[in-house]
Amino acid sequence: MHTALQIEQSERASDRYAKRVNPEWVRLLDLLQMNVRYERCVGTELFTDDGKRVLDFLSGYCVHNVGHNHPEVVRALQNELERCGPAMIQTHVADLAGELAEKLCERAGGRLAKAFFCSSGSEGVEAAIKFARAHTRRAGILSAEHAFHGLTCGALSLMSDKFWSEGFGPLLPDTSAIPFGSLETLERELKTKRFAAFIVEPVQSEAGVCVPDPDYLHIAESLCRRYGTLFVLDEVQTGMYRTGSFLAAHHFEVEPDMVVLAKAMSGGLVPCGAVLMSDAVCASVYSSLPRAFVHTSTFSENSLAMRAALVTLEVLENHELGQRSIEAGKYLQAQLTEALRGFEMVKEVRGMGLLMGIEFQAPRQLRLRIPYQAFGAIHPAMFGQIVVMRLFRDFGFLTQICGNNFMVLKVAPPLVVTDAQLDTFVPAIRDVVELAHSSGAFWSEALGMARRAFRS
Repeated sequence: MHTALQIEQSERASDRYAKRVNPEWVRLLDLLQMNVRYERCVGTELFTDDGKRVLDFLSGYCVHNVGHNHPEVVRALQNELERCGPAMIQTHVADLAGELAEKLCERAGGRLAKAFFCSSGSEGVEAAIKFARAHTRRAGILSAEHAFHGLTCGALSLMSDKFWSEGFGPLLPDTSAIPFGSLETLERELKTKRFAAFIVEPVQSEAGVCVPDPDYLHIAESLCRRYGTLFVLDEVQTGMYRTGSFLAAHHFEVEPDMVVLAKAMSGGLVPCGAVLMSDAVCASVYSSLPRAFVHTSTFSENSLAMRAALVTLEVLENHELGQRSIEAGKYLQAQLTEALRGFEMVKEVRGMGLLMGIEFQAPRQLRLRIPYQAFGAIHPAMFGQIVVMRLFRDFGFLTQICGNNFMVLKVAPPLVVTDAQLDTFVPAIRDVVELAHSSGAFWSEALGMARRAFRS
């Protein structure tokens, strides 16, 4: 139980955040009964101030591949701080950046030979847009429908779901989104020779963990080569062994001109991102002495981010977490498929490695269809959020629905997740799904949530 002091501290912290940062975020967490204070986070386990344990099956949207506060990464950062070295001098050669770039490019392989460092995936996408335009002297950028590339204006211009862009005014011109997986549409657009780059996620995460047909990316790459368009992969969520291989690109045997990395690069402790690119693309940007700093970022090569990324890479490889992702992913997908078989609202369990989605669908039975449609009319995310809330409150699992497909529950635990933890998740999600199919309590919970939302 919370002590009176803990309750007071928690309420004071929430009030301060609501007053000075984002009141609607506090309101949303309160509504979902997920506004708790975390005191200690280790591996897959999150401990609240009242002693409860939550298992993280979201990983900060694929940030915590090595788990929360991995001791080797923490120790490396402590050592880097204590040595008082050159953190951000700006006018020096950053040794750690060179070392990290070499390791990333070696693992990425193919034509990827240079790296630009930044602080986030969005910033990496912005760089990829600029570099593609500089290299091709074309303005257009092509992307896939329902993609998620970030919330800065350039990245936002590559996203078709209007929820993210509404109210933010005109975005980049000369952008176009085509159906993910449609090679016919891709070739039709590329034939115009308007596009500097086709920027695509090898597995669309927020669209619902959409895995393409095996030959899609390979043919897409060939089409890009034919029409002089750069083939760029956004691996912000799929990279760093999340799908098993260092890049998801390696599963599909493609060689992109650029790859954007971020999220899991530095163990979830220091903002860090990278754009890997070919020598030719790099030379198009840094083309002369006066242009040596034509594109840069203040925190891009800071020693803490570089050190964290280097050690994170070591942890991923020394502990064979890529292989762990493959094995655990196959195991979990098989267990979930079997446990959820026969429930009419479960359409499919799919994914790659430990990036997985459980897709739900509208029920056929009248007794379920009526409340489902009623709450869908209130908000299309209502059903998914009730699933998320019950998993969190009743079973102690942190999950979330996909940002561009509210009918898909994302399942993406840290790669250090144990078999025992996987085995506890399977009956938990089964119980929640069974409740949705058999009890009015699930739907009355949704009604109560809607009433609270409209009252507050």
